[in-house]
Amino acid sequence: MFNKIHDNIFRALNSDFLYSFKHSPVAIVSFIVALTLVLGAVLAPFYAPHNPFDPATLNLMNGFSAPMKPNQFTGEVFLLGTDDQGRDVFSTILYGMRISLFVGFAAVTFAMVLGVSLGLIAGYVGGWLDALMMRIADVQLTFPGILVAMLIFGIAKGFTPIDQRDQMAIWVLIIAIGLSEWVQVARVVRGATLVEKNKEYVQAARLNGRRSGGILIGHILPNVLGSVLVIATISLALAIIAEATLSFLGVGAPPTKPSLGTLIRIGQGYLFSGEWWILLFPAVTLLALALSVNLLGDWLRDALNPKLK
Repeated sequence: MFNKIHDNIFRALNSDFLYSFKHSPVAIVSFIVALTLVLGAVLAPFYAPHNPFDPATLNLMNGFSAPMKPNQFTGEVFLLGTDDQGRDVFSTILYGMRISLFVGFAAVTFAMVLGVSLGLIAGYVGGWLDALMMRIADVQLTFPGILVAMLIFGIAKGFTPIDQRDQMAIWVLIIAIGLSEWVQVARVVRGATLVEKNKEYVQAARLNGRRSGGILIGHILPNVLGSVLVIATISLALAIIAEATLSFLGVGAPPTKPSLGTLIRIGQGYLFSGEWWILLFPAVTLLALALSVNLLGDWLRDALNPKLK
């Protein structure tokens, strides 16, 4: 057993995939940046200087403290300064990233499950069902994704009881972004399924009496997962940006659970009054997070493309 594990690890360390990663400075730097930000968000409760969303820890006298300068009233020093309510900007970024990453990962997971399922069914079954699904996808593609997400968010929020809107806002946001991102996944999976279903191994599975569900899950799905993984990585960056955009517009995360987009919206109101740090640091964090994930997706697309090897 230990020899088998050792052999698997040896093959992984000497694979073309890992070789490509080790010889791509952009991928390495992007991975380090993304991993640092993700770990920073996940571990925020353990090392963040303050809990910015706990009113008991706030001191209004610390409001508008500049980065690395003692507050004129309390003498406290904050690494990235404070906002208008005296919240430590560094802590708000860490906790805000938790919301942004959770929404991004959950929305992409929802979009992947929906898109892969519909793409497999449309490509394998064909006929009027395929035509119907693709026409719906074509119609949705004519609208910008952010407008689709806003429309779905508004409709879903309208059906949510008023007293539960803040509690359900994050889940409504996840569904809205997921429903705006499934189209690209479904189209790619459908195209790959159309190719795979006519290959000999699928024909052999049919002759052996394998049911359609077993063929889709056991044979075709594993052969389209590479493309799905690339789309998921790129879609994660788009989902994070979509969440930030919606929150910036005031239709995303509730004020009680502000994300990076909410922090940017708050900071934008103080940009021209001299408190530049309230906007700058959350914006730079969002840029670094989205850019690093996007660059990782670009490298992953090239690494998994056999035509580039």
